[in-house]
Amino acid sequence: VQLVESGGDLVQPGGSLRLSCVVSGTIFSFYSWGWFRQAPGQQRELVAHITDNGTANHEDYVKGRFTISRDNDKRTVFLQLNNLRPEDTARYFCNRVKTTAPVRPWPYTSWGQGTHNTVWG
Repeated sequence: VQLVESGGDLVQPGGSLRLSCVVSGTIFSFYSWGWFRQAPGQQRELVAHITDNGTANHEDYVKGRFTISRDNDKRTVFLQLNNLRPEDTARYFCNRVKTTAPVRPWPYTSWGQGTHNTVWG
């Protein structure tokens, strides 16, 4: 599976971004997909995930501000980030996820380069 994330930028608090993750090497529509983030010195954490049938789920710390979506035709998963805060500064990654609790990446999965967001100002 190849994952190419993009859309990260330097934004001021309260700003917005839209992240994209283009997927290849697998049947995109069969799987659930998640966005994760990793801040400097922190562990990678789940931000949101979307199931194969389009049901979106967001972690409490981004609920109401971030929105995950998917386009099966484009093999792309999106993350809309609104009302950004300095604590949202991190590198953001997408990956295929298993949705039996806890939601987690598939075993032996590889990661893309991610895309970096800095919220500053």
